[in-house]
Amino acid sequence: MLSTLLKHSIRTLRRQKGYVIINVGGLAIGIACSLIIGLFIVHQLSYDQYHEDKDRIYQLALNGILGGEEFTGAYTAPPIGPAMVRELPGVESCLRMNGFSETVIKYEDKFFVEEHFVEADSTFFDFFDIPLLRGNPQTALNQAFSVVLTESMAERIFDSIDPLDKMIRVGTSENLYRVTGIMADIPENTHFRANAIGSFISNPRAENPTWLSNSFSTFVMLHPETTPENVESGLNDLIVKYVGPELRDYLGISIEDFLNQGNKYSIFLQPLTDIQLNPAIEQPLATPNDPRYLRIFGSIGVLILIIGAVNFMNLSTAQASKRAKEVGVKKVSGSSQGMLMTQFLTETILLALLAMLLAVLIVEVSLPFVNNLLHTQLTLNYFSPWYTLPVLLLFAMVIGIFAGIYPAFYLSSFNPVRVLKGKAGNGSDLINLRRVLTTLQFSISIVLIVGTLIMHRQINYMLTKDLGFDKEQIVVLRRAGVLGDQVNTFKNDLMGLSGIVSVSASSAVPGRPNNNNGYNIQGRPEESFLLQTTWVDFDFLKTYGMEMAEGRFFNPDLLTDKQACIINQRAARNFALENPLETRFLDGDSERSVLPVIGVSRDVHFESLRNDIKPAIMKFKHEGMNWGYISIRLSPGSPKTAMEQINQKWASYTAQEPMLYFFLDKDLERLYREEKQNASLSVIFTLLAIVIASLGLYGLTSFTISQKTKEIGVRKTFGASTLDIWFMVSREIIILITISTAIAWPMIYWVAQDWLQNYQYRVILNPMDFLKGLLLAATIALLTISYRAIKAASMNPSLSLRYE
Repeated sequence: MLSTLLKHSIRTLRRQKGYVIINVGGLAIGIACSLIIGLFIVHQLSYDQYHEDKDRIYQLALNGILGGEEFTGAYTAPPIGPAMVRELPGVESCLRMNGFSETVIKYEDKFFVEEHFVEADSTFFDFFDIPLLRGNPQTALNQAFSVVLTESMAERIFDSIDPLDKMIRVGTSENLYRVTGIMADIPENTHFRANAIGSFISNPRAENPTWLSNSFSTFVMLHPETTPENVESGLNDLIVKYVGPELRDYLGISIEDFLNQGNKYSIFLQPLTDIQLNPAIEQPLATPNDPRYLRIFGSIGVLILIIGAVNFMNLSTAQASKRAKEVGVKKVSGSSQGMLMTQFLTETILLALLAMLLAVLIVEVSLPFVNNLLHTQLTLNYFSPWYTLPVLLLFAMVIGIFAGIYPAFYLSSFNPVRVLKGKAGNGSDLINLRRVLTTLQFSISIVLIVGTLIMHRQINYMLTKDLGFDKEQIVVLRRAGVLGDQVNTFKNDLMGLSGIVSVSASSAVPGRPNNNNGYNIQGRPEESFLLQTTWVDFDFLKTYGMEMAEGRFFNPDLLTDKQACIINQRAARNFALENPLETRFLDGDSERSVLPVIGVSRDVHFESLRNDIKPAIMKFKHEGMNWGYISIRLSPGSPKTAMEQINQKWASYTAQEPMLYFFLDKDLERLYREEKQNASLSVIFTLLAIVIASLGLYGLTSFTISQKTKEIGVRKTFGASTLDIWFMVSREIIILITISTAIAWPMIYWVAQDWLQNYQYRVILNPMDFLKGLLLAATIALLTISYRAIKAASMNPSLSLRYE
């Protein structure tokens, strides 16, 4: 019975090649898009690399308010983890981690630039299920200057040499590190990346007892019977015990007064599985992904799949009149409605399975491109887990049933007597259904088109907005600390080179801030203020093309300026400084240094445009503060010659230390990498959605014209022009697009407004975005049907009249 049904269904489908190609092609593209999006979402939500007891592991996160400025981030002080293990019964163990950016690793006469070097306590392998292939997980990181390498990193450095117990140099450390273990490569969808892990106790700040020095990540593992609420309650007591005295030392007030002023200092537990998809909490080890994009792309995947399924239903119902006599004959021969439904559903399931096979081929071809675009490693593994293939088959069958259930019901319900008389059911109902489905397709297409246009306009706005400084022609050297006390000498030598306009040394540069510090204002002892702090030299303003709103910048002719400070307009406004040049800040260090304000700089965007401009302070970078960056403004033109000279000068000052640098304008684009990737994906998926809709529209138009061939011949006989015939065929599509627009515009307006709220600085929705979406959808639709319409209109009327 089943084999007979399958054979009959296959024979039937062979007779409808054009219908099958369009249906399977559209459905396959829709399935492929949804599979790729599904792989991406599962990849982002995967936590296989975590400890089996991941529900007991939490990261400590700081939530503070100082002077009205709120900060939430996973930055903690070195002593907090050990203190929790020591004093809170519910805490079983702790892990401290510290991430570095580009780090130079040397072995013999070779050096390697590693972007993912991390320091971690010896408990690292207790917290994360990352296999240690060689070495002892209990002792690999319990000695200073020990390092564990990933398998690929070890091969990169040592090739075929046994790496264990080999000595390497890490960064600028005077001590060599011993390789004590080789671990498996860490999956790239973890909340941190690491190719080399050094022992945390190697860091000179590991034993820093200051609780207000928050710069490390701390994880804790709770006892099975302990709740995070109990631990957080105990944390409050620790804050009062340890942070209270430091607040009195540094800010001159008690913790009670500090809190009564409206300030806040609290530490809470963030679940391990919450880290990767919670951008509200700033992370020191890696930037979290925004779950909004997962929801957006999940919705796009569903919408594209709906377009494919709608195509299927549309074309299947359009075929109804061609199969009406077949249904009538079978019913007269004794076939029941249930038998006919089974036959038609079998046909649609076969088509869906064929579409799934084609979709898998599309996915395999597309994944290398997608991985390159997203910097991911997506793979479709058919046998791991074991249920992958069954799920794909079930998915195809569900799609086939969903897309074919109504056409099957409709076809099988024909009255055999009416059919054999040439009256195939309620044609008006069928036409109305196709109109609804076509309207749905166009509504989805317009939503995707307009959404993509708005996304691109926002990204272009962020990349081109005036940031308050000149980002062009600036190259930034990293690792200024390699120069030691020769930073100023190096600067002076660079100024003697051709093509160099100015040079500046600073602790931070735009796009890479690294310090937030607390201050008081003289005369306002009851208040505390949080400012983004950057240490700069005399040439910083000139190098970055920044402007002063009031006062002056640091002057090398005035020695007292080295003990002064400059604030931005946001600080003056937020802190209600009526006469900022008469204001004195009190530094939050143990000396309580007095910093008179000598100038107010115009506000600049030091961070992503997702964030508001923060109150900021610039302090003078004294001798001995050698860490940070060296920014070099180049003269316009080709930078190649200038870079060669800079590299030679760097080499003359350093002993075989590589010069790591970046161009500022390109580096700032890094802040919007996620948006640019997602915008590119949106364009791709929108184009594919349009292709699917166009395939369906083309097939539907072809069928409609075949039904109206005699009508077209009659109209041509009575003098209708090609334009008249084109308008007759196109009129309904134009009406449906208009209705689709009325449905799509409110939807995309609401979605776009919600998405734009993520950005402090954003575009205003423009009517042109919506009109462009309408015009693009209408143009594509009309071009799609025009070929068939014009071809039909050009046919000899005598042939048309003989057609039926």
